[in-house]
Amino acid sequence: MAHPLRSYLLLTLAIAPILAFLHSRRSKRSNKLPRKNERVLIIGASSGIGRTLAHQYAKLGVKGVCIVGRRGDMVAEVVAECKELSGNTETEIVGFVGDFAEPGDMVEARTRVEAVWGGLDTLIVAAGVSALRPLMDVAGATASTSNSNVEKAAIEHVVDVAAAATRGNYVGPLVAAVAFIPLLQSTSGRPAVLLVNSLASAIPAPTRAIYASTKASSLHLYQSLAIEHPKIAFTLFMPGTVEGDFRKGAVDARVFRAPGADGSGGITVDGMSAVREADPNKYGLKRDAVAERCLQAIERGEKNVFQPWTMAWGHLLYWVWPGYVEGRASVKYNFTPGA
Repeated sequence: MAHPLRSYLLLTLAIAPILAFLHSRRSKRSNKLPRKNERVLIIGASSGIGRTLAHQYAKLGVKGVCIVGRRGDMVAEVVAECKELSGNTETEIVGFVGDFAEPGDMVEARTRVEAVWGGLDTLIVAAGVSALRPLMDVAGATASTSNSNVEKAAIEHVVDVAAAATRGNYVGPLVAAVAFIPLLQSTSGRPAVLLVNSLASAIPAPTRAIYASTKASSLHLYQSLAIEHPKIAFTLFMPGTVEGDFRKGAVDARVFRAPGADGSGGITVDGMSAVREADPNKYGLKRDAVAERCLQAIERGEKNVFQPWTMAWGHLLYWVWPGYVEGRASVKYNFTPGA
């Protein structure tokens, strides 16, 4: 009798070419919604993947791109860049400064889009926050103290860190969805939503407990919304490590240290020591490649997209051989339990 794992993997490999062919044969969205008519709003467009996507849309000559970010100076920079890249005076580039976790800001952004374009076709949610530490490390529990009880102040600090991650990785996407789904459904013939998520939302990783769990929550939120709103084409994009300075703003840069006899301790800043993986700017995915794949996925109406695509196998493999995947994740993040 064949080993169940072997049979499962062979079946998966056998149908992979068929699935790939079917994906490639999907009708292009731009055949129904010409680029010159497409109205795009990008949340998190002032940096990272969102900024690169804004550049790409400007070059495509869409009807309009709304750049949304929290920092006014950076939003203004991206607006200027997109205007230069478009080379097309018919492509309208507008900027909006706001926080996607603030309902009032998103309602104001929606009002702006309605006033300028009369509706919206494409919503891209590319904002989020990073967290880089093992959970107990955030609480200040080191290898030498890992068996000691964690004090109340340390637990409260962990709760604060988790709340910040939840706000950036779950509440923000939730507010954006509630604010813009009705507008998409009522004003677009081919509405689409792209959630730029993370591979960590589908494949667990050490040092990423808070990050992965909050990213997973927004992934499942949008997967559920895709069922509740079938008229909208949802694309859930899960890239691996991407180049850039995303990690510099980690919400767990401040860690708890137990008070010492000399009065030291409490909550201290220790951000850079938390980065364990290989240099993202040297080994990470290139933002241009990620943005191009995002555009392709929206154009084809793909639902769950991994980059690199081989990570889809990693997701499947986790369910049949979790020990192997966990071991590889530990190597990637230079993690040794108890260290």
